Amino acid sequence: MRPGLKVLDDRLAERIVDEAKRILAQVGMEIRGPAMRQRLVDHGLPQAADGRVRFPRQIVERAIETAPASFMLYDRDGQATADIGGDRVHFVPGSSGLKVLDHRTGETRLAGTADFVEYVRLADGLTSFPYLATAFSTNEDIEAQVSDAWRLRLCLTNTRKPIVSGAFTEHGVPRMVEMLQLFRRDRADLVARPMSIFTITATGNFRYSEDSCQNLIDCVEAGIPVEIVPVTLMGLIAPVTVVGATVFHTADVLAGIAMAQIVRPGAPVLFGGAPATFHMKLASAPMAAIEALRLDAAYVAVAKSLGLPCQAYMALSDGKVLDAQAGAETFGSALIAALAGVNSVSGPGMLDFLLVFSLPKLVFDDEMCAQAIQFVREVRPVDDLPTADLLDQLRADQHLIMAPHTLRHWPDELYLPGDVIDRDNRENWLKRGGLDTHARAVAEVDRRLAAYRPVETDPAIVTELERIIRSGLRDQTELPAIPAAAVAGGRPDAPKGRRPNPRRRG
Repeated sequence: MRPGLKVLDDRLAERIVDEAKRILAQVGMEIRGPAMRQRLVDHGLPQAADGRVRFPRQIVERAIETAPASFMLYDRDGQATADIGGDRVHFVPGSSGLKVLDHRTGETRLAGTADFVEYVRLADGLTSFPYLATAFSTNEDIEAQVSDAWRLRLCLTNTRKPIVSGAFTEHGVPRMVEMLQLFRRDRADLVARPMSIFTITATGNFRYSEDSCQNLIDCVEAGIPVEIVPVTLMGLIAPVTVVGATVFHTADVLAGIAMAQIVRPGAPVLFGGAPATFHMKLASAPMAAIEALRLDAAYVAVAKSLGLPCQAYMALSDGKVLDAQAGAETFGSALIAALAGVNSVSGPGMLDFLLVFSLPKLVFDDEMCAQAIQFVREVRPVDDLPTADLLDQLRADQHLIMAPHTLRHWPDELYLPGDVIDRDNRENWLKRGGLDTHARAVAEVDRRLAAYRPVETDPAIVTELERIIRSGLRDQTELPAIPAAAVAGGRPDAPKGRRPNPRRRG
């Protein structure tokens, strides 16, 4: 069996869904996007005198039936990369921070192109992340109205991995779709082999903004899978109790799923979320609070009861630096996510309430996520039941280190972490400088950036990517320079040989 976590029994999950359907049918949602509102009305959804659109129960139930239970995500080259659904767990760097924590100076500051390129090149080699995210804003050196497309361009030319992204403006998606399509034969191929998931945020108070509505239409029509992500704040705009908050959260998500299926039946949608609690004394919104994590597990249980793929913001920390709090919050929430079977876990690399991205934390989180995945592997006999042969070997040799069973299975059964995690004795640790976790993570960032192997991209595609972005500029005349190799610190160009992989599984 696969180790798991279940926080709702089937009957309670059913009651939560039923109550969410009642809210949608009787209270409805404020749909601020005129194009989406018109589509819903044309589809037969009633609009009340207060302007709210009601979602009849049968509309919601039909949407749940037509939304796929899983979908495949493909890389830049069109190779199948991640099967999103079931209890299959995938970790992805968090998004979207406003600043970076500079690991060289310790300064938290606005990020630019060089910072983002470093992130993509680092994450490209981290094996716990089968796909990446446009993790933080590059608001230091690019105009805001094209910064979403600029981040996508930097991802597309520095990694082959799929990408979780999203548009910052009401009409930002078409530009980004045009960029993605450069890596497919045509629009039909992009629909058949999606290489990105876009985030659609439900803004709370049973409302979808103009941006979210238009982005949802544009993504679904282009065949881009979407994750519906309400920011459910327990005790502020949602009940402080987990069941009540799960009802509110479920209503928000089901409205997004219904709208997606009305636009295009069969469109892939993730039942997502980014919940937090409202700290009554500090007026902050901690996402790593244990109650928020409990809500994550609860709405994931609802998603699974409906047979829908799911997403959550976990494997992150509200702490300000990579310290004991960050380590505990990250691994604890990563393990909960893995046990709950969250299909797409957004959060690694994030600090400070999703405001700050840290490269050392990303390499630390790579290890935490790998260990969480290791824990939830299927438990079954592996040539070890009955144990007669193993017992005979132990009695004969007084150890099993050279036993055929050990030599055959230890590469798969034992996870051996890289240098970020200290598993050595004290004497050897001191010989290597007695570095703490943060210092080891910083060293690993620098080592990996120096070893990055560039991803080749057709120059014609690069030219077209930049033409698309230039068409959206207003005042800026030149696009930011993109480093040819690992940036800052005078590091040499990336070596041409095989990229080393410090994750030693055997």
